[in-house]
Amino acid sequence: MPQQPIHVIGGGLAGTEAAWQIAQAGIPVVLHEMRPQRFGGAHHTEELAELVCSNSFGAMAADRATGLLHEELRRLGSVVLSKADEHKVPAGGALAVDRGQFSHDLTQTLANHPLVELRRDEVRSITDGIVVIASGPLTSPDLAEDLRRLTGMEYLSFFDAASPIIVGESINRDIAFMASRYDKGEAAYLNCPMNKEEYLRFWQELRQAEQVELKDFDREKVKFFEACLPIEELALRGEETMRYGPLKPVGLIPPNAPINEKGLPERPYAVIQLRQEDKQGQLWNMVGFQTNLRWGEQKRIFQMIPGLENAEFVRLGVMHRNTFINAPQLMNTSLQFKERPHVFAAGQIIGTEGYTAAAAGGWLAGTNAARLALGKEVVSLPNTTMMGALFEFISSASPKHFQPMPPNFGILPDLGMKIKSKPERYGKYRDRSFADLANWRLGVGIS
Repeated sequence: MPQQPIHVIGGGLAGTEAAWQIAQAGIPVVLHEMRPQRFGGAHHTEELAELVCSNSFGAMAADRATGLLHEELRRLGSVVLSKADEHKVPAGGALAVDRGQFSHDLTQTLANHPLVELRRDEVRSITDGIVVIASGPLTSPDLAEDLRRLTGMEYLSFFDAASPIIVGESINRDIAFMASRYDKGEAAYLNCPMNKEEYLRFWQELRQAEQVELKDFDREKVKFFEACLPIEELALRGEETMRYGPLKPVGLIPPNAPINEKGLPERPYAVIQLRQEDKQGQLWNMVGFQTNLRWGEQKRIFQMIPGLENAEFVRLGVMHRNTFINAPQLMNTSLQFKERPHVFAAGQIIGTEGYTAAAAGGWLAGTNAARLALGKEVVSLPNTTMMGALFEFISSASPKHFQPMPPNFGILPDLGMKIKSKPERYGKYRDRSFADLANWRLGVGIS
């Protein structure tokens, strides 16, 4: 009897990774993607694994939380990380990609796999058989309603936003200078310096700027994801908030900086960083400038930034609602639903945050869906790995106060020793993760 296909709902990072792992295990898979029939509020293309916000996967170094997650996925054969490495662009110590080439390559790779059927359709209800739900934070209303019926629970929600993208030729290179903070990695960011007067004028304009109305929601009750706050929200939190956040000037010295009384180059009062979007350096993303400002206000205020006075925007910032399930009440560390063991889920819909975490969830959900189809026992990763710790957190956190969680060292088990040096401590976390992951792979038979 031929093997019944596994259905993966959603062609984002999690769904793409899940479908690939299922197919690589020798199981036919149907990958459902509703675009171009229906677009989510933040999507612009029909490609799989479209990066709707930043083009950065976070820090590359394995002694950083996201970098550790990167390396764990590489060792587990992640297709998303493989393509990210292939299409990376200069970004200092971060893994950033040419988003167009990255998504196009993944689309072609999945579409050309003999065991993958890519269906361009909207799934309105969860089918029988083994299913992976990876519909993301912009799940369509009909599927969301069916998921509510399946789980008996309402969604939780918060608002997320994307930054503007600028044409490189429109940036004034007489003002903007190339550098990475503390000269870490290659000089990969364009930096627009501000003096105090310029900063305060910019801050005041942001505080008074007109925002897009969030329809059907009370502005006072809106929840933002704290790791991705709109720039105007940071401005409203105080005069210095942006200078301790995305406009932090430390470690960035312009080549023509004036010399202070101590004989040292004087750093700017604030700095706006632009990160390269594509391999040719034709497009640049405003780092940390997620926004819900009206488009006319964005152009007016952001062109106040030194170096961006003639900036040409190919994409302006947008805000969209993200929804996620209450994973601690509903899911196991295997990413199975507790009451529906044939249904798995991954990505932002389960309350993990960030591109790499979405790919990690897709890897585990896809791997376990395939194992279930093959009659094997499903697996959970060691909680001493970043992947294992992340999935243990989302399945065991307090359901009452559950919020999306990015990869971070705070969720890992204690090392059992006092190490004051943060780099040394993080290095120990890394080494333990790699050792435990290698032993786990041998134990469960994952090559």
